[in-house]
Amino acid sequence: MTQSGAPVIRVADLKKYYGDVKAVDGVSFEVARGEVFGMLGPNGAGKTTTIEVLEGLRPPESGTVEVLGLDVCSHPQAIKERIGVQLQSVSLYPRLTVRELLDLFGSFFKHHLPTAQLIDAVDLGERADARSMNLSGGQQQRLSIALALVNDPELVFLDEPTTGLDPQARRSLWDLVKGLQAKGKTVMLTTHYMEEAAELCDRVAIMDHGHILEMGSVPELIGRRFKERAVFFDSVATLSPEKLGKLGGVTRAAQEQGQTVLYSKDIPGTIGALLAMADDQNIEPRNLGIRQATLEDVFLDLTGRALRD
Repeated sequence: MTQSGAPVIRVADLKKYYGDVKAVDGVSFEVARGEVFGMLGPNGAGKTTTIEVLEGLRPPESGTVEVLGLDVCSHPQAIKERIGVQLQSVSLYPRLTVRELLDLFGSFFKHHLPTAQLIDAVDLGERADARSMNLSGGQQQRLSIALALVNDPELVFLDEPTTGLDPQARRSLWDLVKGLQAKGKTVMLTTHYMEEAAELCDRVAIMDHGHILEMGSVPELIGRRFKERAVFFDSVATLSPEKLGKLGGVTRAAQEQGQTVLYSKDIPGTIGALLAMADDQNIEPRNLGIRQATLEDVFLDLTGRALRD
């Protein structure tokens, strides 16, 4: 992570309501220059609303929101000249080609990058003259990012950039984001993919129900809550978390979507006690395994439920 000078984004006590719904309820954070900062959470957590306020697309209810040192409410046009925005829903002119769309979007800005350079940057050279309606999902997402880069922005917003993509297309987008950071861009993205947040982000804000629950690098987030490793197996009704939580070495037990997870400071002792308990009941824990704690465990610990891809 490259940090220098004042934060590129500064948010203090941001609130945004829709009637009785508190979409964003007192969010505060900063993003450093050159950082990839992620907001991780389920649909409805408030991630997209937060990012739309930063982009100047929605007015805040209250709070302080500064982007590139400028207040978003007072200087929306000056900010838009310096940022790139990839929205969650890709909606492109279907009959225009990749080249035509980039030429069109470039004409909206005083300063813009050459179309050929953008096409090359997102690896769409072979599809430059294809109509956008004939692109695959991954190609459309790459085009939408190229459109976000047309004005050579200092700060790029990516809202759920890989939702709906197959694993290969998703990894291609990840490489593109890493390339942006390597060129000195600051990137703020939203995602509900744990692996994506861990792979791309220097820091992550875990968000749910309009609040930031925890924030930091992935190792920091895990280290704050877990000193243990996890023993996991397919759940069995007679092996309840209440019973398992009393086994040797176990600090906590959780159950989620058919799997039981025991967080243990003494893996051999825990597994021995687990197998003895199961043997007494004449059952065998299936798909038994051991792993380090993950970002998924942090989310489960914070919210009481898992965040699944």
